[in-house]
Amino acid sequence: MVATAATSAFHPVASPQSDSGAKTSGKLGGVPANVDARGIKSKSAAARGCQVKANAQAPPKVNGTKVGVMEGLKNEDDVASPPPRTFINQLPDWSMLLAAITTIFLAAEKQWMMLDWKPKRPDALIDPFGLGKIVQDGLVFRQNFSIRSYEIGADRTASIETLMNHLQETALNHVKTAGLLDGGFGSTPEMCKKNLIWVVTKMQLLVDRYPTWGDVVQVDTWVAASGKNGMRRDWLVRDSKTGDTLTRASSIWVMMNKETRRLSKIPDEVRGEIGSYFVDSPPIVDEDSRKLPKLDESTADVVRSGLTPRWSDLDVNQHVNNVKYVGWILESAPLPILESYELSGMTLEYRRECGRDSVLQSLTAVSGGNVGGLVNPGYVECQHLLRHESGAEIVKARTEWRPKFAKSIGSVNQLPEAESA
Repeated sequence: MVATAATSAFHPVASPQSDSGAKTSGKLGGVPANVDARGIKSKSAAARGCQVKANAQAPPKVNGTKVGVMEGLKNEDDVASPPPRTFINQLPDWSMLLAAITTIFLAAEKQWMMLDWKPKRPDALIDPFGLGKIVQDGLVFRQNFSIRSYEIGADRTASIETLMNHLQETALNHVKTAGLLDGGFGSTPEMCKKNLIWVVTKMQLLVDRYPTWGDVVQVDTWVAASGKNGMRRDWLVRDSKTGDTLTRASSIWVMMNKETRRLSKIPDEVRGEIGSYFVDSPPIVDEDSRKLPKLDESTADVVRSGLTPRWSDLDVNQHVNNVKYVGWILESAPLPILESYELSGMTLEYRRECGRDSVLQSLTAVSGGNVGGLVNPGYVECQHLLRHESGAEIVKARTEWRPKFAKSIGSVNQLPEAESA
């Protein structure tokens, strides 16, 4: 007993009795399992583990990695450490960003599907973006234009210059869509090789009704032969919503050498390029064969001098765009006509080109009466001349005017029957 007690003083031995037996034992020899021979309660293994954890300091970190951890301090109750950090598991979590992007796209798609894209008429969106296309077996080019707010005038209708710009645009796009445009302003590859360009010599235009802001007009254009060395181009402008005819125009074009500025015959190579696109049809506007009278300061009612082209008035061939001539011609139109009448028809004869250094005069004479006597409710006709101040003629013109807001019950020149485009 003494030896055992002495030994137990240095080497505590756990009692084989259970805790329940220690609690219920009231005998002298009954010793609780957590009391050693010295009468001091010993701590359990779990308690000792907790004591070790409490006394241990948190291991330092270097670059986010624990170091200096003693293996002796680990036990089975510790939580497993996370796996080592690698390049893969250090990447950010993209799931939140992808979810947000997906939500945005789904919302946008829903709003897009809610739009009513169904046209009121099957052909209302024939050319919604105004790019143009070839129709009628490849012989007719068709393009739509929306009338912009900056293209209307004081009458809240499209100006005559706007309509003529549409005509010129479709003519060039026709050549481009057909694959014949080669660097020049409407010139084919063979024309570029021979340094040739197109120039307009005559144009006739009839306006039945002017479109207004927001209207969409449909412009059809095609070409035909004119004599041996000319080409005729016609246009038909209609309201894309109603199909009503708005404008008809016909023009004659010839070739000119870009360097010598002299007229040229159509070479056989060029004829071979464009001949297959010619339409065998009469002009959409009956030719006005009346000769334009001579006009000068003594016979003109209004003269405007000092007109000069701006840099923006020149085209790529370095001469004034033919649409600009129309604006200069109308510069000398009497104000009473501009206020009470609208242009219903026009015939233009181009005599020579105009450069950026030219100084011009615009002359207008009112047929059948003077400017102050324009009280006739009928139609008015004017003669025009645009010339250099030196006297050289550039454009001669005749314009026909009808009272504003008059119904189309007949015009100065009766419109021909609509040609099927």
